[in-house]
Amino acid sequence: MDRDDVDWHGYWPAAPTPFTSSGELDEDALRALLRLYVRQGVHGVLVNGSTGEWFSQSPAERRRVAEIAASELSGRIPVVVGVTAYTAAEAAELARHAEAAGADGVLATPPPYAHLGAAEIHAFYAEVSTATELPFMVYNWPRGVAVDISAHPGLAERLADLDRVVAIKDSTGDWLRMLGTVEAVADRVRVFGSFLHRRGLAVLMEIGGDGNIDGGGIGAPFAVPFYEAVRKGDRETARVWADRYVALSSRLINPDYSGVYASPISQLKAAMAILGQPGGHVRPPLLEIADDDVISAIGAVLRESGLVSALEAEDGTEARR
Repeated sequence: MDRDDVDWHGYWPAAPTPFTSSGELDEDALRALLRLYVRQGVHGVLVNGSTGEWFSQSPAERRRVAEIAASELSGRIPVVVGVTAYTAAEAAELARHAEAAGADGVLATPPPYAHLGAAEIHAFYAEVSTATELPFMVYNWPRGVAVDISAHPGLAERLADLDRVVAIKDSTGDWLRMLGTVEAVADRVRVFGSFLHRRGLAVLMEIGGDGNIDGGGIGAPFAVPFYEAVRKGDRETARVWADRYVALSSRLINPDYSGVYASPISQLKAAMAILGQPGGHVRPPLLEIADDDVISAIGAVLRESGLVSALEAEDGTEARR
């Protein structure tokens, strides 16, 4: 398989997993969230990724999230299921379940905590990516797993050559390394990275790259039309949407993917609550944001970036303030 075997492109939310205030999986809220993404016109959805709090879910809950996502989305837009785990055997088991549930693909980071070397990373992906017939997305997430695939010369190319790997999500905090990944493998696999700004637009138009997978997807009103303009080759329109997206994202997320006001997922779910979106609650070890000043500051970003008014214009309702 290679990049031409899938049409994965554009703006994808990495969906949060909604939990109730008592910490239970909120299936109704998850379904409502996935339907919201469809209405917003996103180009794909990732579940059980970092933003999905896979690390605090039981295996049964992870399987249930995959089942719900596949039933809501498959056949409408691509749904990729995160199967990150501490061993290849665990990840492969989750991948086989995702395949049986009807997912369109699976994704995994290297195992967290283990600090694998290049040969070990390659061996891990060689095993997990061939556990099913599904297209596979490699996820480079140094902030979460303490290894950076793009820091190992030639490793991205070797991973791109694996039989079922069709995409790489490169979330290194080093933008030039991400660019190196694009240059090295974008002719063979889809590359999702940091493109939602003017520099990224130049890369998409001249070098390659395919999309962004964005924690939570609250920037959809700006990011979806950005990628629609990119697909049409309309640079001028794409620049306008890129600038609007940056006005939002740069005030919430730092270049290393840390949150400006709190941990990124807690901050995201607070923002979604302000917007009236079904993000639900976080689950320990994460904590809810309880500081009213912080919540007010996040709300100000949402208003001042124009996001609140854009959402109101889309659905004719008034977001909660």
